[in-house]
Amino acid sequence: MKQISKSTLTDASLAQLCLCASSQYKDKIAFSMLSEGKICGEITYAQMGDRARQIASLLKQLGIANGGKVLLLSENCPEWALAYFGIALAGAVSVPLLTGFSIEQIQYIASHSDVSAVCISRAMAQKFEQIYSLSGFLNIPFIYIDSMTDNKETPKISVSLNGLEKEMPLHTDECTDVPQQKADDLASIIYTSGTQGSNKGVMLSSRNLISSAVSSLFFGRLVPRDRMLSVLPLAHSYECGLGLLAPVISGVSITYLDRPPSPSVLLPAVKLLRPTVMVTVPLLIEKIYSSAIAPKLRESKLYKFPLTRPLAVWFAGRKLVSALGGRIRFFGIGGAPLSPQVEKFLHNAKFPYTIGYGLTETAPLVASNIPLRFSFGFGLTSADGVTIRIAECEGSAKDGEIQVRGQNVMMGYYNDEEKTREAFTSDGWFRTGDLGRLDKKGRLHIRGRLKALILGPSGENIYPEEIEGLLGSSQLVEESLVYSGKKGELIALVFLSEAAKAAAGAIEHKLEDLRLWVNKKLSSFSRLSKIEIKYKPFEKTPTMKIKRHLYA
Repeated sequence: MKQISKSTLTDASLAQLCLCASSQYKDKIAFSMLSEGKICGEITYAQMGDRARQIASLLKQLGIANGGKVLLLSENCPEWALAYFGIALAGAVSVPLLTGFSIEQIQYIASHSDVSAVCISRAMAQKFEQIYSLSGFLNIPFIYIDSMTDNKETPKISVSLNGLEKEMPLHTDECTDVPQQKADDLASIIYTSGTQGSNKGVMLSSRNLISSAVSSLFFGRLVPRDRMLSVLPLAHSYECGLGLLAPVISGVSITYLDRPPSPSVLLPAVKLLRPTVMVTVPLLIEKIYSSAIAPKLRESKLYKFPLTRPLAVWFAGRKLVSALGGRIRFFGIGGAPLSPQVEKFLHNAKFPYTIGYGLTETAPLVASNIPLRFSFGFGLTSADGVTIRIAECEGSAKDGEIQVRGQNVMMGYYNDEEKTREAFTSDGWFRTGDLGRLDKKGRLHIRGRLKALILGPSGENIYPEEIEGLLGSSQLVEESLVYSGKKGELIALVFLSEAAKAAAGAIEHKLEDLRLWVNKKLSSFSRLSKIEIKYKPFEKTPTMKIKRHLYA
């Protein structure tokens, strides 16, 4: 198929993107798995195109019509990507689900989106064994995406229908080379699991998804020799856009982990793979910093003296690069606010990080920066084709709501006209629900969620995320949430670090000292009245943001 340049990709569909990448990068490795200390299951770009066509042909054979909804439920693996592109090649609409959703959420989404088929892994089928008997899944085919055989003559895949499983041959239908979808057709519905607790089906077109992926390449240029380690859920728009589509556009090799990316799993993996590119959430890098960097930094003789402290920080930055395999040149961080203490270290250590801001509804990227080309506290630059404005909002005197317009903005919420109307202004701008401001050079500075904003006794703006950032800089605190009590007093709910738990009886006094230290750095109306201990971790979204509605 004819190659498409990046400048015209935004007029293409996901199906065309798949076929073009398959043709352009051919024998280069597209996907692989890292399992038991070995890289395995390698799939080339040419194979990506062939297998996606086969899945598309199977879906058509099973009666999935153009525009039909296909639920995609699997851990990160090459087959997830093959199914995603196969659904697009069939002219169908993918409905990716997070593996952390409950069975009740899955049933609701299946019913709400009216799915016609399910692409699922064996592990997820076993985890949600009762899924077959739920009303939303009766009489629809289940395709086990990780059962595809490698036999070139007669490749097969297992399909279950009405409780009966059989192997079906895989063919390549010629019509899959002529994609039915156009750039502005609905391509995917991503159901959010946000901090406010509601599952909304975000409708994204190919233009939404691809324009966002292309714009991300300005902040982090990718080339075919790059190797990416994918650690976030592919069903989230952040990883799907910046961890799948942008790399595929650029011919990058992507490797998936066979288990959750805790530091104990991640560090051996990066030493083996030696990736050049990663995108992740703040919690992961914060844990690496607190467990592997900060303790050694504090013990360093160079760090104890102001004159030699910058050198100690630089050395620590080189050790971090080495711990991540030694070849990292782009480390994207997004999905939640990054601890100011950790960001200051990354910046002073000349680590090649950048922070991105976006939402599922913006597919996802809104603004970011080029690594090593911005100053600490610099603010974020809007992505190409994205326009940002700040609108005055009730209850906030200094900052306003961040509103966005561009090709990346969603088509609306599926089957929910009321929430769609609420999400847009009368003149067509998307309301992010986040507070921020634009400086004189047009750079975006984010203050926090509008719904999280607390009003002080005289109407002052109190940003709980900023107080939580100060608390997080303490060795005692793993994570925290600040909320307003019944009398308007500010309370911090904290989950203690392992170091704090080891302190036993002394912890109450240490937390009081922490409260006094934090209050010295805050305005009088933002000071904490008390700190309460939470004995279990906070429940979080896939990008590790605390679900505030459950606690505040």
